[in-house]
Amino acid sequence: MITLTATRKILAVAILGYIGENDNADLFKDPKMLQRFQDISNLEDKDKECLLTTVDHFIKASKISAM
Repeated sequence: MITLTATRKILAVAILGYIGENDNADLFKDPKMLQRFQDISNLEDKDKECLLTTVDHFIKASKISAM
C-alpha cells in the first residue's frame, strides 16, 4: 500500500510535470520513484482510479491557486 509520504511525492511530481517545471526530469531515474509508479500500476482498478482522481483534483486546485 502506498504511504502518505509516497502519495505526497507522487502528487508533487505530477504537479511539477503538469505546470511544466523540468528541474526534476531525472526523478524517474530514481528507483524508489519507479517502484512507486509500478505499485500504482499494480493497484486494483478502483483504487488506482481513486488515487488518480485525487491527483487530478489536486493538480486542478494547484493551477487555480497559482492564478
